[in-house]
Amino acid sequence: MKVAVAVGQALTAAGVRQVFGVVGSGNFHLTNAMVAAGARFVAARHEGGAATMADAYSRMSGTVAALSVHQGCGLTNAMTGIAEAAKSRTPMLVVAAEATEPRSNFHVDQDALARSVGAVPVRITSAETAVAEAQAAVATAVRERRTVLLNVPLSLQALETAAPVAEPRPSRNAVVPDAAEVAALTDLLRRAERPVFVAGRGARGHRKALESLAERCGALLATSAVAHGLFHGNPWDLGISGGFASPRTAELIRDADLIVGWGCALNMWTMRHGQLIGPDATVVQVDDDASALGVHREIQLGVTGDVELTATLALEAYGEQQVGYRAAELGSVRWRDVVAFDDESTGERIDPRTLSIALDDMLPAERVLAVDSGNFMGYPSVCLSVPDENGFCFTQAFQSIGLGLATAIGAALAQPDRLPVAVLGDGGALMSAVELDTVRRLGLPMLVVVYNDDAYGAEVHHFGPGGHALETVTFPPTDIAAIGRGYGFEAVIVRGVDDLAAVASWLNGPRSAPMLVDAKVVAEHPSWWLEEAFRGH
Repeated sequence: MKVAVAVGQALTAAGVRQVFGVVGSGNFHLTNAMVAAGARFVAARHEGGAATMADAYSRMSGTVAALSVHQGCGLTNAMTGIAEAAKSRTPMLVVAAEATEPRSNFHVDQDALARSVGAVPVRITSAETAVAEAQAAVATAVRERRTVLLNVPLSLQALETAAPVAEPRPSRNAVVPDAAEVAALTDLLRRAERPVFVAGRGARGHRKALESLAERCGALLATSAVAHGLFHGNPWDLGISGGFASPRTAELIRDADLIVGWGCALNMWTMRHGQLIGPDATVVQVDDDASALGVHREIQLGVTGDVELTATLALEAYGEQQVGYRAAELGSVRWRDVVAFDDESTGERIDPRTLSIALDDMLPAERVLAVDSGNFMGYPSVCLSVPDENGFCFTQAFQSIGLGLATAIGAALAQPDRLPVAVLGDGGALMSAVELDTVRRLGLPMLVVVYNDDAYGAEVHHFGPGGHALETVTFPPTDIAAIGRGYGFEAVIVRGVDDLAAVASWLNGPRSAPMLVDAKVVAEHPSWWLEEAFRGH
């Protein structure tokens, strides 16, 4: 068979069952071969959206999704989404046709593009090795948790090669921690009076092991933003650590005498530029990648090991249960319960806090939430609850706006039994509006909520206090609801809580078309987390 067909079949056999992309001449046969072999293909309207869909699908499904793009411009269009995936260590495969002839209009250094954002470039080098190289690309994505660019030169795609032979699908082996490091961790847990566990991306799926150890040593439980929901329903759950933490959560973490990051980078966002680490606190980091230990802050102990296995071994060695930080009832630490605010809705614009709380009370519990980047993002992140860590998809490693809608599409396909909710700012919504077509075409019963302040709000609040002109970051009002209707959405403009009755009707109906909410939000103040970020810088 042709190399393009063999590569497509090999990728599918190795476990790639979901593909997103935009098809052109260079990746036409590759994509069709994957579909013929059993993979599902979702056509996006832009390669940037397709990349983020694949990223979100991989995160929410625990599988390796693929992005299929044309040579040159198809790949450059996708680079922001690929950068987000690479920085997040998402196991994902980018299948790109490649023009190796320097005089081609499509020729760019695709390897250099991948390396520049932290992805791993590999290449099909010959017809004879094509199948093995395709299989190895998937194995690298799985075993090293990397975003891999597989370049497939146009000059090789039409050559003849042997059909792929079935191979076992690659899997990642749990890293066994050193016994001395586990013993050191266990000793610190025994001596701690106020331990706090902060679970990150590497702890997703390991709730039971962490809860069991926390129960034994009396630790409180928190997560980074990307692991939000991991401990939902646990009475000792503090919620998100960092800029999105409630004042009560921040106080409890700051008073901890031991902080253990489980698969968590403990970066400046999760630790509020270090402000959540008390002066006498001992900091421990557990990660199965030794190179991740101590990168963002000084730690007193680093344990290289799988999160679940390390927690299980520490539990076995721990001994009798201790009260630890659980001497008294925790009470509510939810942001909406402990932060009082005056509703600043005006009749023309709704307070984003009021909007977020009203939506939370209205939406079904089984939801998957994707939040774009911007000044608004803290409100839905802290006010819209999620059922577990697979109910929140947070693509913020690159901190690009415009990824939220595509994130919601990928998450919705990975979690089809939940209501998908995309929460966007007006800047990100307009930047990615083309993918509203994808939502409607796929028949997704999605709720898209746009916090519309007619501006790039973060820049307004960053530079406005300095007296700078803001014409470059403010815009005339846009009827985003009308744009949604043009794509086949039901849509409503929301200026007050009463306008949300249209959302309630949609939720109670057949949801035969997706719903877009153009919420005209109050824009006078920066969000609290943004103010803290400005101070941190």
